[in-house]
Amino acid sequence: MSVPEPDPRPAASGRLEAAVHVPLLDALERLRNRLVALPLPLRVSGVDAVRAERDAVIAQLDDYLLPRLRAHNAPLLVVVGGSTGAGKSTLVNSLLGEVVSAPGVLRPTTRSPVLVHHPLDGRWFSTDRVLPALARTSSDAPAAPAGVGRELRLVPSATLPQGLALLDAPDIDSVDVANRALAGELLAAADLWLFVTTAARYADAVPWELLRGAARRRARAALVVDRVDPGAEAVVDDLRRMMVGEGLGDSPLFVVPETVLVDGLLPEPAVAAVSRWLTDLGADAAARTDVALATRDGVVDDLVSRARGLAAAADAQREADARLRERVHSAYADAAAHVRAVTSDGALLRGEVLARWQDFVGTGDLFRSVEQGVGRLRDSLTGFFRGRPAVAPGVETALAHGLQAVLLDAADEAAGRAHAAWRADPAGAALLGGLELSRASRGLRDEVDRQVRGWQADVLGLVREQGADRRGTARYLSFGVNALGVSLMVLAFASTGGLTGVEVGIAGGTAVVAQKLLEAVFGDDAVRRLTVEARERLDVRVASLLDGEAARFTGQLDALGAMQADGAPLREVVDDVVAAARAERAQRAPVRPGHDGDTRPLRGAGTVLDEAAPRPRRGFWRRLLGRDAPA
Repeated sequence: MSVPEPDPRPAASGRLEAAVHVPLLDALERLRNRLVALPLPLRVSGVDAVRAERDAVIAQLDDYLLPRLRAHNAPLLVVVGGSTGAGKSTLVNSLLGEVVSAPGVLRPTTRSPVLVHHPLDGRWFSTDRVLPALARTSSDAPAAPAGVGRELRLVPSATLPQGLALLDAPDIDSVDVANRALAGELLAAADLWLFVTTAARYADAVPWELLRGAARRRARAALVVDRVDPGAEAVVDDLRRMMVGEGLGDSPLFVVPETVLVDGLLPEPAVAAVSRWLTDLGADAAARTDVALATRDGVVDDLVSRARGLAAAADAQREADARLRERVHSAYADAAAHVRAVTSDGALLRGEVLARWQDFVGTGDLFRSVEQGVGRLRDSLTGFFRGRPAVAPGVETALAHGLQAVLLDAADEAAGRAHAAWRADPAGAALLGGLELSRASRGLRDEVDRQVRGWQADVLGLVREQGADRRGTARYLSFGVNALGVSLMVLAFASTGGLTGVEVGIAGGTAVVAQKLLEAVFGDDAVRRLTVEARERLDVRVASLLDGEAARFTGQLDALGAMQADGAPLREVVDDVVAAARAERAQRAPVRPGHDGDTRPLRGAGTVLDEAAPRPRRGFWRRLLGRDAPA
C-alpha cells in the first residue's frame, strides 16, 4: 500500500501548525485522563445521563479530536448518516459508480460500517488512528456475523479524490441499540457530515436530535433529501426553514429526485450536484483544511462546555459522599454522646449494680465511718479489705453487664438512624441492597464484651500504678486492688469529670462511698486525676467500638471512591485546554489571498427540483472553492 501523498501546503507552514498543536494536544490528553479517572459511582440525580456524557466525551476525544490533532494532514472524513431506508448506501455507491456498500435491510454494513478511501490514503485508516475501537477488515473479507464484533470495512476506490474518505454508517434509528450507538460514534468522529433523509421522513425526531447536536458544536454538515417527487418544492422549502431554525442555515442542501435505479445505482444526473461538490472539496486541500479546522474548533469548544458540566457533576458526587458520611457521623456521634451521658450521671448505679455494691460495702461500720469522716474510714480499711475483696467481682460483673447493655442499645439505635437516613437519600439507598445495616453487626456483642473487659483491666492498672510507689498504700493494694478498682469504676460512672460535688443522692450515696474509699487511700487530687483518666479511657474504647460500626456504612463509600470526585482539578485542565486552543487559533497562518476566513460549510447546489430554492450568497463558492457556485 502506498505512502500517503504529502500535504500540499508549504513545509514551513506544516511545521508551524504541528508545533502549535502540541500544547493543545497535551491539554486534551490530560483532559481525557481526568475524565477516565473521574468517579461517578453514587446515584445522584441524573447520574445515568452524566455517565453517558462522560463516556461520549471520552469517545469523541479518542475517535476524532486526538487523532485529528496527531495527524492534522489526514484525509477529510465524511460520514454518511441517516435513517433506515434513507438510501445512504445507494447514494455512496452511486457517487462512486460501483457497489461498495450493499444496500438493504440485511446489508453487511449493518454491523460493519464501510469506509471508502483513495488507494493512496489507505494507511491513514488501516491503523487505529481514527475509531480505535473498531477492528479493521478488508473489502473482500466476509462480513462479521451479527453479534460477533464491530468492524470497519476498508474499501479502496480510485474514483474518490485523494484526501477525502466516505464512511457509510449504520442507521441512526436502527432497531438494534448497538447499531444506533455505533452510528452516533461514527458521526461524532466525522470532519464533515453528509446527512441523508427522505421527502417522507425529513422531519423525524431522531435525525434532528443529532443535527441539533451538530449545530451546537458547529460540526460541518451537508444534507441530502432523497426520493423527492416532481412538484414537491414545498418539502425542500420546509426543510430549509427547519435548517435555518436549528442553526444549520449555512449547510449545503442537495435534492435527489425519485428515480428508477439502474443496476442498483442512481442515474448520474440525480447525484451530479453531490458528486461535483465532493470532487471540488477533494481537489482543494485548503478547503479541506478549512472544513477540518472549523469542525475541530467547534468540537473543542463543545467539549470544553461539556467538561465543565462534568466537573459540576463531580462536585455533586463529592457533596453526596460528604452528605452520606455526615449522616452516619451524626448518628454515631449521638450514640457516643448518649453512652457518655448514661455512664456519667449515675444511671448505671441502680438495679443490679446497686444491689451488688451494697453487698460489697454493707450498711454497717464502713458506711458509718464514711459519714463520720475520712480518719475513721482509714481505721476501718484494713479490716474491710481483708474481709470484702471476694465480693468485689460481683460488682465488677454487674457493672460490665450494665455497660454492655448501654453500648449494644446505642449501636443498634445509631445503625437504625444511619440506615433510615441513607434509605431516604437516593445516593444512599442504592448502596443498601443486600447489606444488613439497619441493626448493629452480628459480632458486636463479642466486641463489646472485649472492650468492656479491657476497660475494667485499664482501671485496675491505674489503681496499681497509683499505689506502686507509695508505701503507705501498699498494704491496702495487697488486699484490695479489685475493691479500689471497682470503687474507681463506680466513681467514673457517677462523675462528669472526676471532680468533687457528686450528687449525694445518686443510688443511695453509692458514688460518695466510692469516692471516700479512694480518697482515704490516694488523696483528693489523685482521685480526681484517676477518675478523669478512667473516663477518658472508656470514651476512647466506646469511640473505637462505634467507629467500627459506622465503618460498615462509610466503607461502602470508601470502596466507591466518590470522595475523590473533585471538579476543581478537572476545571483546571479545562482552563488549560481553553488557553491552548486560544493560542493555537491566534498563531494560525493568515488565510490565503481572496479568502475571508469564513470556514462555514458552503451551501450546495441542488438539482432541477431545486430551482425555486434560494440561491447561495454570491461569492460563497468562490471563497471556499475559488470559483462561483455551479449553475
